[in-house]
Amino acid sequence: MTIAFWCVLIAALFPFALAGIAKAGDRSFNNRRPREWYETVTGFRKRAWWAQQNSFEAFPLFAAAVIIAHIAGTEQATADTIAIVFIAARIVYAGCYLADVHLARSLAWLVGLGACIGLFIAAA
Repeated sequence: MTIAFWCVLIAALFPFALAGIAKAGDRSFNNRRPREWYETVTGFRKRAWWAQQNSFEAFPLFAAAVIIAHIAGTEQATADTIAIVFIAARIVYAGCYLADVHLARSLAWLVGLGACIGLFIAAA
């Protein structure tokens, strides 16, 4: 399996890590109504939830880009490098979201989007 494919798995699991961050140590979490709980939290827990939602939203484009790059015969080292950039950008994005650093968060988001576009360009 390629590094880029491993990155797809990491990107797929990343939202669940953010959910864990949001829930960790909060005894008020109710697994019977988790969405209600998310609506009541504030601070870093709320931002972790928002980062989780955005990570779910970013995943399909990234996964499609990796698969299309693979099918199109993109040089593997190129696809792997761009996929790693995407994962790094998403980690920075989540960290900035948790820390409430909005401008850096937006830049990290743009880098992640650029990585997806880069995979499509590499496949062209």
